[in-house]
Amino acid sequence: MSKKIKAIEKIGFQWGMDSPFLACMHHKDQFPAGNEVQGPAVSLAGRNMGNDFSGKDGFSMYHGEKVPGFPVHPHRGFETVTVVLEGIVDHFDSKGAEGRYGNGDVQWLTTGAGCQHVEMFPLVHQDKENPLELFQIWLNLPAESKFTEPDYKMLWSEEIPVIRHTNEKGKTAVIRLIAGKYEDKKSLEPTENSWAAREENHVGIQLVELEPEAEFHIAAGSKTLNRNLYFYKGDSYITIDGKNIDPSSRIRLSGEDQITVINGATTSYILLLEGEPINEPVAQFGPFVMNSEEEIRKAYEDYQNTQFGGWPWPDDEPVHERKMGRFARYPDGSVVKR
Repeated sequence: MSKKIKAIEKIGFQWGMDSPFLACMHHKDQFPAGNEVQGPAVSLAGRNMGNDFSGKDGFSMYHGEKVPGFPVHPHRGFETVTVVLEGIVDHFDSKGAEGRYGNGDVQWLTTGAGCQHVEMFPLVHQDKENPLELFQIWLNLPAESKFTEPDYKMLWSEEIPVIRHTNEKGKTAVIRLIAGKYEDKKSLEPTENSWAAREENHVGIQLVELEPEAEFHIAAGSKTLNRNLYFYKGDSYITIDGKNIDPSSRIRLSGEDQITVINGATTSYILLLEGEPINEPVAQFGPFVMNSEEEIRKAYEDYQNTQFGGWPWPDDEPVHERKMGRFARYPDGSVVKR
């Protein structure tokens, strides 16, 4: 292995992470046309309903009973960054916030002291299929921020910076800058108390599409920076520091070196996650991420006693009306429409 490449491993549904990141789930479903309640207009026989990760017929229902997705569930102590490449997600939470987003939008949710939320995947089209592809990235919070007030923010597709880098061969890399900076461009701001909100933490989230023979340049960072590149889709290899790397690979990279990724003969898609480690103990159990087992037990106790404020919605797996467009309603009542 070269100095710039620390390790290479294969990836599946859930990927290996380094601090400050905890997990990344890659959902890719070929959902069929929707029915009258925005669920699949096909038979669901043979599935373990309520816990269906089968991929049967090209899709899973996950924990949804009628509509695919993740009905009401709690979190404490970390953040979820949901990056939707294709498809629609409906959001509801225990703070009274709600929204519908998709097709390039990013939702940033700091769960902090605790909240419940819903992520459902409504099948809004009745006359055609409803493909879905998204990443949900879990970003940890330091101890000082684990009990911050929950916060929710939308990063709309139209506002996310996009950088195009064309090499001497005329081949282009397209970089969608979700967090951090690239060359002279800075991302939109995350939530106020995010680990990514402080520039010295060097948190970077970048989605990159490479034309055949295009190049992607990653600037040198610090010696302590954790940097992971996920080559999640493609039909040929990419090359880093003379090493050819196949698709479905996690590449752990040096944080202090400049890195050049050279694409092969077909279009490739990669996700870059990097940041300074939090360097604190991590205790994780189910939906809670704290610093000790005692804090995990307290999180379960608090949830049982308070339900993190309760659930203000009439259904455990609510969805918006089929014709509803993209929008966000925040806990203060303000509404943003797209």
